[in-house]
Amino acid sequence: MWLGPLKPFCPDPGALIDKYICLDMRNIRWCNAPMNVAANAAPSGAWDLVADMNRASALLHPLRLRILDALREPDSASGLARRFRLPRQKMNYHVRELARTHFLERAGQRRRRNMIERRYRTTAQGYVLSPELLGRMGLPHGHAVDVFSAAYLLGIMAAAQAELARASREASAQRKRLTTLSLSSELRFESAEQRAKFAEELRHSVIEVIGRYASPHTAADGSAGPGRPYRLVLGCYPIPPKIAADEK
Repeated sequence: MWLGPLKPFCPDPGALIDKYICLDMRNIRWCNAPMNVAANAAPSGAWDLVADMNRASALLHPLRLRILDALREPDSASGLARRFRLPRQKMNYHVRELARTHFLERAGQRRRRNMIERRYRTTAQGYVLSPELLGRMGLPHGHAVDVFSAAYLLGIMAAAQAELARASREASAQRKRLTTLSLSSELRFESAEQRAKFAEELRHSVIEVIGRYASPHTAADGSAGPGRPYRLVLGCYPIPPKIAADEK
């Protein structure tokens, strides 16, 4: 649900610095986890937002995806070759490429017979491809007519993901973490009327909170307002049946 050209919500920086805070409304719990801000390497356990074409090309290979999944626990290229029943030379090549593009990092070494095997592990728990990789074809042009359409929401999400990728690279260059806030919840509606009332009340509540705590986005003369700008995006969509069934 797009709320229109509202003033951005700017949370208290002191409460969020160096934290990626996510709130799961199903059991009301706060969790702090590292947010990947590196263009080349992600802290272990973070998500890696891939916005570079060379890295994307290195990632999108069926065998390399299997290697990354297998190397959640450290192992050597030789160990993977034995597990996958593939030639060691072939496995070495793909492991080196993943290490070169910072999808793998060194994780010590071990002796096996008369050889020393270098062990590797993944640098992230998962990977997200940025719409920036598709250039203009990956980002929305204007806005869809129906603000409640899936196309409209997809456009907003693509733009937000591209902005996050750029902000991550800039934060990495300055050796800083991003200040972010995420809210995720699952809910059910029994009728279109119930859904519409929820959407309208949520919209008014968000506008009220923004007006109460955020600084004006623009000054009276049209110049930028004080403070660091943030973008707030709220979206609501039906959970695909198969996903909903798997979560039960």
